[in-house]
Amino acid sequence: MKNKRIINVEVRIFRKLMCIMAACLVAASCWAVDFSAKSAYSQKTQISLNLSNKTIKEAFKEIERNSEFVIFYYEGIIDANKRVKLNIKNQTVDKILDKLLEGTDNTYNIIDKQIYITKKNKKEEAIVSLPVIQQQRKVTGKVIDELGEPLPGVAIQVKGTPRGVTTDIDGSFGIEVSGTDILIFSYLGMQDQEVAVDNKKQLFVTLKEKTDELEEVTIVAFAKQKKESVIGAISTVKPSDLKVPSSNLTTALAGRVAGLISYQRSGEPGQDDADFFIRGVTTFGYKADPLILIDGVEVTSTELARLQPDDIASFSIMKDATSSALYGARGANGVILVTTKEGVEGKLNVSIRFEESFSTPTKSIDIADPITYMLKHNEAVTTRNPLAAQPYSQEKIDNTIAGTNPYIYPAVDWYNMLFKNMTNNHRFNMNLSDGGKVARYYVALTYNRDNGILKVDKRNNFNSNIQLNKISVRSNVNLNLTNTTEMIIRMNANFDDYKGPIDGGEGMFNKVMRSNPVMFPAFYQPDVANQYTNHILFGNVPQANYINPYADMVKGYKEYSKTVVIAQAEIKQKLDFLTEGLNFRMMANTQRDSYFDLSRAYTPYYYIINRYDRMNKTYILENTNENSATEWLAYSPGTKTIQSSFYLEAAAQYDRTFNDKHTVGGLLVYTMKTSLTGNGEDLVRSLPYRNLGLAGRFTYGYDNRYFLEGNFGYNGSERFSKSHRFGFFPSVGLGWMVSNEQFFSPLSSFFTQLKLKGTYGLVGNDAIGKPEDRFFYLSQVNQGAGTAPGFGVNFDSPENRPTTSIGRYANDNISWEVAKKMNLGIEATVMNDLNIQAEYFRENRSKILMDRASITPEMGLEAGVKANLGEAFSHGVDLSMDYNKYFDNGLWLTGRFNFTYSTSEFKKYEEPNYTDAPWRSRIGHPLSQTWGYVAERLFIDQEDIDNSPKQFGEYMPGDIKYHDINKDGVINENDQVPIGLPTSPEIVYGFGLSSGYKGIDFSFFFQGLGRESFWIDQRKTAPFVDTDDDGNVISNNALLNVYANNHWSEANQDIYALWPRLSNTLIDNNNRTSTWFMRNGSFIRLKQVELGYTFPNEMTKKWWIKNLRLYLTGTNLLTFSNFKLWDPEMAGNGMGYPVQRTYNVGLQVSF
Repeated sequence: MKNKRIINVEVRIFRKLMCIMAACLVAASCWAVDFSAKSAYSQKTQISLNLSNKTIKEAFKEIERNSEFVIFYYEGIIDANKRVKLNIKNQTVDKILDKLLEGTDNTYNIIDKQIYITKKNKKEEAIVSLPVIQQQRKVTGKVIDELGEPLPGVAIQVKGTPRGVTTDIDGSFGIEVSGTDILIFSYLGMQDQEVAVDNKKQLFVTLKEKTDELEEVTIVAFAKQKKESVIGAISTVKPSDLKVPSSNLTTALAGRVAGLISYQRSGEPGQDDADFFIRGVTTFGYKADPLILIDGVEVTSTELARLQPDDIASFSIMKDATSSALYGARGANGVILVTTKEGVEGKLNVSIRFEESFSTPTKSIDIADPITYMLKHNEAVTTRNPLAAQPYSQEKIDNTIAGTNPYIYPAVDWYNMLFKNMTNNHRFNMNLSDGGKVARYYVALTYNRDNGILKVDKRNNFNSNIQLNKISVRSNVNLNLTNTTEMIIRMNANFDDYKGPIDGGEGMFNKVMRSNPVMFPAFYQPDVANQYTNHILFGNVPQANYINPYADMVKGYKEYSKTVVIAQAEIKQKLDFLTEGLNFRMMANTQRDSYFDLSRAYTPYYYIINRYDRMNKTYILENTNENSATEWLAYSPGTKTIQSSFYLEAAAQYDRTFNDKHTVGGLLVYTMKTSLTGNGEDLVRSLPYRNLGLAGRFTYGYDNRYFLEGNFGYNGSERFSKSHRFGFFPSVGLGWMVSNEQFFSPLSSFFTQLKLKGTYGLVGNDAIGKPEDRFFYLSQVNQGAGTAPGFGVNFDSPENRPTTSIGRYANDNISWEVAKKMNLGIEATVMNDLNIQAEYFRENRSKILMDRASITPEMGLEAGVKANLGEAFSHGVDLSMDYNKYFDNGLWLTGRFNFTYSTSEFKKYEEPNYTDAPWRSRIGHPLSQTWGYVAERLFIDQEDIDNSPKQFGEYMPGDIKYHDINKDGVINENDQVPIGLPTSPEIVYGFGLSSGYKGIDFSFFFQGLGRESFWIDQRKTAPFVDTDDDGNVISNNALLNVYANNHWSEANQDIYALWPRLSNTLIDNNNRTSTWFMRNGSFIRLKQVELGYTFPNEMTKKWWIKNLRLYLTGTNLLTFSNFKLWDPEMAGNGMGYPVQRTYNVGLQVSF
């Protein structure tokens, strides 16, 4: 059967920038526009036809040619070649169709500008054959909305007939009816309403807006459920709460969701994704982060970071076994489920958001000035060896203080020379939404530009500052193919284009912190011999082997381009003709990822002072690397990655209520995914990755009081042998809506709702070991891994004999990691204003893959042996409270508080038998616990050293003294104990308020974390030390001002000073993980403040604007912490690119 359709498509290209994707996406969306005409058209449009001996098919074409109607029919249900004769002038289309189909067994239905030709059923034929005995009379009336405003263009149809009218401009109507007729009132964006005529002469009808479906239901795995029947631990976030002045959505999660542990360690554009875990970490494997699904498709945290809050319809966190069991192994660590917006019935809505923000580091590291650097560097040398030569002469120090020629006596502030205090960023989002009864669409375009805080040298013809352009295009089209069939086409494309320094932003920060400020200037002014030299005369030492961060910044740039394209097709079919409440759904998704990077750079020319004329203050320069330096940009290709994936999902769902009390639901889902990497590093990783699963859910509810839910996941993994390939993971949950009990009535005025719930289940995880461990049941033998001497007298037969190595031994017994999860919760609504949800959770995870500590290299094995031996336990609570209050005078107030506490511990861990040092055992300690030495103080003098246990290497008074835990007179690994708190926070919380009055709104949000320790990296912060780890490059760590002011010295023998005795080399004794450099990572910060003003409708409607809002936003404005050296959220990564404070101005316009 062929569906006959006439569609006129007009495509507009948004911008030249969008030429890659916009054409196809906008075309698909515009295709839907033709379907959104109003029902009023059918009653107001009159057509004239003069047909003589024409077929019905030709008659339909004439109707379409003379109007905007589109006629749908299937061949076989109508005799399209039947000849007709028709001469009609100025008649509505229903009158024409009555004549045209007279004498046939066909009928029609007019919806908007679509006409559907169908066969009459027997009932209709019987009705048609009955004589008309009902007397026709005229009924008048008016249709209004909930605010009392009249609704023009409302379609009013007599049920079961094609007869109908539309309301006038004032919402009034008149129609001929009989007393038994029923009128159907329909209007785009409003709920349809049926009204019986009876003996009424006038009808006054109020249409209600279609309520947002998401306000009444909760998004659960593969489906939606009524909120009251949800038993699983699911937290939801309003998309509006995720709107922060950042192009990275993940930075908005901290403290916003109960049960989510989230923190951000870097502020560099493109590298600023937050780390997040659901209810902590309870695995040793490589994947501890949650499964992320956008519109049902698995994506990475990078794709989540690129998602715009404007495009989000719902954002849910699934935390327990019942809520995530259907995702099988993929959901072992919890699930983040996001759905994007779809088109809605109604008028075309255009929304535009533009933001301009200014960002600056939340805190900059305070570095000592160059004079102090020289003085303390001299001290670092002589305090360890009084006979050693000082690096800097007094003459150099004095001239530097006096400001004598800065090229001879340089004093470079590398940080301020390379970095700005502030940069600006741009964000733009536009989305369009429209739809009718047949088709709806949502189209969105986003452009974000993030800039770094590096300065640009105007002498280069290229910009090496960080520039990250991010473009996202999204199109969701919903088509009602029939009354029971819906098709959804979703397309999304993300394009990232980066340009920045070759070493990246964090790399440049690290180089600044490892550069000597007084050894040479960043560059020299040309001498006489170089006055016509085109290149920059960079400073360095005669060997040209010191870090010059300025030269490294401006010598070139790195570019990368990343593209992610996702195309998805979904079809939903109601199967009520089989049994009421049965639905079927199938979704197919394909994704293509590509990435490449490249670098372009020249080799800098480095110079030194060859001769200096003090009288004339002139110098002669000497080039130190003339043979290797270049003036042109050389090209260096980088990494190239190509990936593709295909995902198929088919689901059958049943939901039905019997006798208004028994609610029964069922779901069966089949999933299959295959992915392929185009440039796998070896044969194994070049093979397609595949997994599949079957999952199901059964739900039962009685009288909206008692709820039962059972789930299962039956999953297959390619990683395990046939005997362990499939795993079965069930879960069960119970719920009791106490507030619906009769005995609860006396409390109902205070507790509007009270629900108790509990779940228990198993979840499997196959993301164990390492990503490259694909097939545990196969050995990995590397042939030609190396060469060895040959045989014979001269060991040259052959000369280079190829060798074979073993990377992994086959192990058929490696299997699924299993998590047993329990969740107990309570939900309460107090006086309709305060919603409270509190949950206690615990998880026992077993069969965790780990290395066999009892199998040592002495046994002759070339590769390590692994087994499912580990066990871990975690538990905690999460709490959320939401307050919403609306006052009669227009004032509104909302508040939110979230709190999560999650702790874990090792229950079983294969390790050596620590009989003599039981404190070294991991059993009973958190998974992210750190072991180290207990630092007592600094050594007082040599006598103190002589009377203390032996420590590490050579050390002196002023170096760290450790506690001898086992009292054996030696400090060694047996003195390591668990120190501090876990390195991942155990407590994360957030709270905030929002209020508004007469167009003005104000909100603030605080975020904090607690029970976290981190360590100052004593190696990276050790002043004057070479820590470059490159034999060809010499570095001198910067001197932090706090170390300069607070260190042990002969003049200040403070045994509790922040930094030990200075040194120009790394002191092994001090470079140990210990309590000396341990810090408390707890903090609370003012995460966001926003002030907005929405202009009155009376003003904006003159400009054809539906909504206009101007707002100011600030993020990371204040931080309260005992740690002052850098932003405490960066923890031990303080030498990296700093987290940013942002000031933002935005404009939101809707048409």
